Amino acid sequence: MQTDQNVSATEPDWSREVPRGFWDPGPKLLRALRRYQAAKARGGLLGKLASKCWVLSHRFWSVITQSELHLNMQIAGGLRLPHPTGIIVHPNATIGPNCQLMHQVTLSGAVVLEGHVDIGAGAKVIGPLTIGADAEIGANAVVTGDVPAGAVVGGVPAKVLKMKPGYGG
Repeated sequence: MQTDQNVSATEPDWSREVPRGFWDPGPKLLRALRRYQAAKARGGLLGKLASKCWVLSHRFWSVITQSELHLNMQIAGGLRLPHPTGIIVHPNATIGPNCQLMHQVTLSGAVVLEGHVDIGAGAKVIGPLTIGADAEIGANAVVTGDVPAGAVVGGVPAKVLKMKPGYGG
């Protein structure tokens, strides 16, 4: 998995969520979720009407992507969904800034992704657990325990394969 070492694990890069064209399902799904949350926070009649519109948009993009990102879940800025097909995220999961989820990823239970966590295609993360900042989860890995910051893990069950420089590796 190729990662960008210049991505912050603490400061959200909102440009990662901007749709690049009309048909960009990942960012469109995230936009619907974020605007729904903003409309609910606004309150009042206008907020209530706007939130209903964003629910419809969210449902549309959820069907298109066959993904489940719950409307009230906690997602920090900069989430990338480059191939947003079949991504399932439990409503109790928390996603930190600048994370990336590839297709067919499942976050089951109270999973906490700290900043700049990249999860490869088909990986299953079964919580409750925490994945530390700057960690990478390999494709098709099955993670059932905490992952330290800067770790690269893979396999079934997932094991630490190496530590990134600066993280004890």
